Amino acid sequence: MKKILTALLAGTMALTMLAGCGSKPAENNGAQGDANNNAAASGETLRMGTNATFPPYEFYGDNGTDIVGIDADIAKAIADKLGMTLEIVDQDFDSLPAALEAGSIDIAAAGMTVTPDRQTQMDFSESYATGVQVVIVPENSDIKSIDDLTGKLIGVQQGTTGDIYCAADPADGGYGEDAVRRFNSGPLAVEALKNGQVDCVVIDQEPAKNYVAANAGLSILDTEFAVEDYAIGIKKGNTELLDKVNSALQELKADGTIDQIIGTYIKAE
Repeated sequence: MKKILTALLAGTMALTMLAGCGSKPAENNGAQGDANNNAAASGETLRMGTNATFPPYEFYGDNGTDIVGIDADIAKAIADKLGMTLEIVDQDFDSLPAALEAGSIDIAAAGMTVTPDRQTQMDFSESYATGVQVVIVPENSDIKSIDDLTGKLIGVQQGTTGDIYCAADPADGGYGEDAVRRFNSGPLAVEALKNGQVDCVVIDQEPAKNYVAANAGLSILDTEFAVEDYAIGIKKGNTELLDKVNSALQELKADGTIDQIIGTYIKAE
């Protein structure tokens, strides 16, 4: 399955753009501003688009107002390197590519996987983290490995790589459209699993850990579904900002900041 999924991701993906976790459209840390105003050019504000239902990468903190997490902290560190102020905009994940194109955000940082299809829509920074797709099941499920997913109803976050992989034609390693039920966010997919509306949920590993910890009676299969790279999305052709972000990331990797940020939210097992 991994080899098939890799081939699907690398060469045959002609499916809908990765969309990810949906939540209430909102803004964080100030007004979004004029969509036509390029904050990167102004050198004052770096607007990060995200979807804050994806812990530990982005989620609302204890005060219910500030968006925190790995992506938020990395974006703040990048903004500091660039002498800019970070502004986080919370919106539907599938709206991020259009927001980049329109200029209403400068970067998209949301546990976003680099895919060939998405590379036609935006440019990507170098990778800063590795993501793993896993399968959540009820503890009494007869699904013991990914080989048991055939014939099951699979819950996914709409447009995520889990959605793309699972909804693909069986000849391409997927299970077909009829096997997939899409939800606007991970929590909604998990709630459907608890209610028996789907047989399993395919989603990123770290959010999956949070969802399972918060919901008794669920577990994660030991078998990894797929492994992928996370990167920051930037408007296609904006090489100036891309170069600056990559330069900042390289410095943050070299001085250990990235590892420290990730280690704050993901404890070594």
